[in-house]
Amino acid sequence: GGGFSYSPWSTNQFRHARFTGAEVVKAQHTTQGRGGAIIQVELRDVDSGSKVNERMRTDEPVEKIYVQEKSFQYLYTDDESGNVVLMEADTYNQLEVPRHLFGESLVFLQDEMKVSIQLYNERALSASIPDRVMCTVVEAAETQKGSGPTPYKKALLENGGFCIWVQVPGHVMAGDKIVINTRDRSYVGR
Repeated sequence: GGGFSYSPWSTNQFRHARFTGAEVVKAQHTTQGRGGAIIQVELRDVDSGSKVNERMRTDEPVEKIYVQEKSFQYLYTDDESGNVVLMEADTYNQLEVPRHLFGESLVFLQDEMKVSIQLYNERALSASIPDRVMCTVVEAAETQKGSGPTPYKKALLENGGFCIWVQVPGHVMAGDKIVINTRDRSYVGR
């Protein structure tokens, strides 16, 4: 369900620009001799989804915000607006969020899939889907002879109008239902 959880989101006053709800994608701390330490930060803007790199001093103030994580059910992607339409299971309230919040995971959305949305002040900041999904193989390449003890081949998966190419073991055929890791698009099993 709901409740508050810790998440790497921050607001920051930096070089006279205010970033509100920027996700910290990556951070690296480096010491620069007598110049002191700095933090190289990669941020993702909530509104546009674009990434920006910033360098900050370690003594620079950053306000950390705490986000609420809620579970929703995927309904559909609105072709006209491009938004993803979700429903809160408890209340049946619908929520539309920009498709860029799902990033590369968008291709794995399936009817009635449970997704997590991170919210701050009732505003969606990011979205995540389950680590594993079941997809149907629509096309599988021929297994290459002499390609090791467990040969892999390319397979085309169809999922809600999206076509996804993945590497699968040689025994996988068109029509098979397989489990895919959504983080790295790797084959998990049948």
